[in-house]
Amino acid sequence: MASATRTTRLLCVLIPLLLLLYGVLRRIDGMDGDHGPGVAWNLGHAFFLAAFLLFGAFVVVLRDLVPAATIRMRTAAGAAMVAGLFGAVCFLWVILGDLFPGLSESAPLPGPLEFAGPMAFQLGMLTLLVMMAAVRPRQLPVWSPVLVFVFFVLIAVNLDLIPVAAVVLMAGLTPLAGRRTRGTERSSPLASLR
Repeated sequence: MASATRTTRLLCVLIPLLLLLYGVLRRIDGMDGDHGPGVAWNLGHAFFLAAFLLFGAFVVVLRDLVPAATIRMRTAAGAAMVAGLFGAVCFLWVILGDLFPGLSESAPLPGPLEFAGPMAFQLGMLTLLVMMAAVRPRQLPVWSPVLVFVFFVLIAVNLDLIPVAAVVLMAGLTPLAGRRTRGTERSSPLASLR
């Protein structure tokens, strides 16, 4: 249980941090009026790729954190996890296409998945967070999934808001990062990085 807590804390810090770095590098890359291949573009997308690999792991961790008291809860949590993983894979496909244009040209993400993937990812992750907040409000207050929803909205409004959205995401995940388990003391999320 202690290693699961450490993993959760690490993911709650690393994912927003990687997204923040991606957003800042994206802004730097776009200062010439164009987003495209170059050091800032490639490095930013490497951070973005890492963030979505970790998002996939995070969705699995969230599934394990949702109390599965009934078969219906277990089924709903499992379906939300599958949706979140499916969406994360769609994001990874697009990011890899951005990093490797040849891949994008030879195997582009099919049009219907361009819409379905992000929606599945968002709905899967938000469903798991809402389920957890509904069953364990002391461990995950209602405002946490609300802030994660705001994170998604900010990115949908304008990709230049990714740095701000990353900070909102970190705030939304803070209760999970500071989450207590039996026999452990509450500590700073950054303490787990030592």
